[in-house]
Amino acid sequence: QVQLVESGGGLVQPGGSLRLSCVASGRIFSIYAMGWYRQAPGKQRELVATITSGGRRNYTDSVKGRFTISRDNAKNTVYLQMKSLKPEDTAVYYCNAYCSVYVCSREYNYWGQGTQVTVSS
Repeated sequence: QVQLVESGGGLVQPGGSLRLSCVASGRIFSIYAMGWYRQAPGKQRELVATITSGGRRNYTDSVKGRFTISRDNAKNTVYLQMKSLKPEDTAVYYCNAYCSVYVCSREYNYWGQGTQVTVSS
């Protein structure tokens, strides 16, 4: 069982920055692929960024060049550094931990409780 706890959300003006953190419980954090997703009111949850156990990163087009995902396996933590924030980035941001059947013998997929990010003047 992996538990994920996000923090770092809040209200920020357009053009501002925030850093989200997600701390995971468990001793095998390093083998999980980690990701950040977001869900705006009335919209489906969408992928924002992912980082594999090997450090390979992937971003949705709308955040490329503005957001950076990173992980610190020693701290069981994944981060999302967000810069040049726009009102359309407003959403609840969720942390995700995923391990495929090829790595973990069965599929695991965990979600945090979410943290609100509001970009507004």
